[in-house]
Amino acid sequence: MSILKQHRCPSRSLTHIPTSPRLHLVARLTCSATTTTTKPKSSQNQLVIEPRLETKPDSITPIIPSVGPPLSNDPSLQTTWSHRAWVASGCTTLFFSLAKTVTGAADTHMWFEPILAGYVGYVLADLLSGVYHWGIDNYGDATTPIFGSQIEGFQGHHKWPWTITRRQFANNLHALARSITLTVLPIEILCNDPVIQGFVTVCAGCIMFSQQFHSWSHGTKSKLPPLVVALQDAGVLVSRSQHSAHHRPPYNSNYCIVSGVCNEFLDKNKVFEALEMIIFFKLGVRPRSWSEPGAEWIEEMDEAQSQVTVH
Repeated sequence: MSILKQHRCPSRSLTHIPTSPRLHLVARLTCSATTTTTKPKSSQNQLVIEPRLETKPDSITPIIPSVGPPLSNDPSLQTTWSHRAWVASGCTTLFFSLAKTVTGAADTHMWFEPILAGYVGYVLADLLSGVYHWGIDNYGDATTPIFGSQIEGFQGHHKWPWTITRRQFANNLHALARSITLTVLPIEILCNDPVIQGFVTVCAGCIMFSQQFHSWSHGTKSKLPPLVVALQDAGVLVSRSQHSAHHRPPYNSNYCIVSGVCNEFLDKNKVFEALEMIIFFKLGVRPRSWSEPGAEWIEEMDEAQSQVTVH
């Protein structure tokens, strides 16, 4: 009887094999010694290494959650009672300001001046919406004091612009409604001039509802109310075609979102480009529009709207 020579087991553990920080190769070694009087088969000399991947938590590299567009039932798109309260407060403030304008104009028999002041307020609201939009599109980030959440929201809007159409009404307007209430209410109490009241009412009203005008500019014509489509086509509200130019590279035009009446002047005369140069030379801060758009600016399609049903 003879004992066949087998492969000697290494004295050093196979786990000595260099491993990555995350994956460790654990091997099980089986050495068999078989006694036989016949010619051994090749399968009897067994050196079996069974690899197994063992995942261990990595305390160095943080886990970065995947980021995607908010779902239709996402709480960030839903309206709360706090949102409704602020929107109701803003609308009430604007209503009493308008009433004060009308009664003041009737008492003084002065109609042209308040109407003209209202038109100036309408144009100025469009201009202010463009300046604000340009600022948060190009400067700051999520950590910026006061405006950080709005900057982050507008940057996310560039990646998923269609989500604004899923945002509920009061959710979309409550932040502006709060600002309008706190700003217009003292003016309404202290001022009785119908001209000033006319200017403030129209300007504040357009600013408060600008986000809704913005939402409509992302809607499809078939789903918008006919009156909204008519106002867009007449140029009273920012149109879908005009605002869509803002969401195309290099993302540095058509910032105004009330009526868009100021966009042509601002873009043709490169007003924002001049402001960017001044800020750069004075403060050394580059706007985002000077760089190639990153992944956070590349628009992703709405899968729900892009699906085509074939019958």
